[in-house]
Amino acid sequence: MLAAVILTKNEARHIEACIASLQWCDRVVLSDSYSDDGTLELALAAGAEIPQRPFDNFGSQRNAALQAVEADWIFFVDADERATPELAGEVRQAIGEPGKAGWWVPRDNYIAGKLVRYGGYYPDHQLRLLRRGKAHYDPARPVHEVVILDGAEGYLQHPLIHHNYESWSQVHEKQRRYALLEAQRLSEQGIRPLPHKFISQPLREFYRRVVTLRGYRDGLHGLRLHALLAYYYGFLPYVHLARLPTRDASP
Repeated sequence: MLAAVILTKNEARHIEACIASLQWCDRVVLSDSYSDDGTLELALAAGAEIPQRPFDNFGSQRNAALQAVEADWIFFVDADERATPELAGEVRQAIGEPGKAGWWVPRDNYIAGKLVRYGGYYPDHQLRLLRRGKAHYDPARPVHEVVILDGAEGYLQHPLIHHNYESWSQVHEKQRRYALLEAQRLSEQGIRPLPHKFISQPLREFYRRVVTLRGYRDGLHGLRLHALLAYYYGFLPYVHLARLPTRDASP
């Protein structure tokens, strides 16, 4: 039994196409955080099951689905992702192989209308195909969540199509949320926002994406993207962190 699980909160513009791309799964389940934009009606009409749960963080949402959804394998797909027929066949073959607890899936990322292939955006492997009972998400990572596997892992070849950000305004909107979640994680670990971090972290992130990961090969579109990510990954979390209480401070 293979169940596709989609985490949703007001995803009406994406949900029909996402579910349509997953009809080859035995079940399609929405783990919904009380959408009120028509997502539920569209998903029900498309044949999906819809348990609901208040959102706390991504890791907790996925762990709750792993516990609640009855299936041998769980295939996590975001609402803005699409599975291709080639990926469908590969997934079906993979879950028949013995000994594996999880499979990494590559993604093709489209950002503001363009496919981005450098700066860390390809192959962008995500550990999304999980054997239920052999995987859980690290509760210490509320965003950019990390899977802990009890068993071997494998890598698929065919990518998910990820409509990552439809516009630059979406980049700003989502990254602001992620920056706050990252600051909360750092605060819980007792990390202080040391003054030099406000300069060194964004510079390090920009260099990593543009030079080390060859983000310059995506042209001006890529440079704009990686400059924004340097700000949202390397600078803004420390601004939020300065405003949050910390536990025992790290040296």
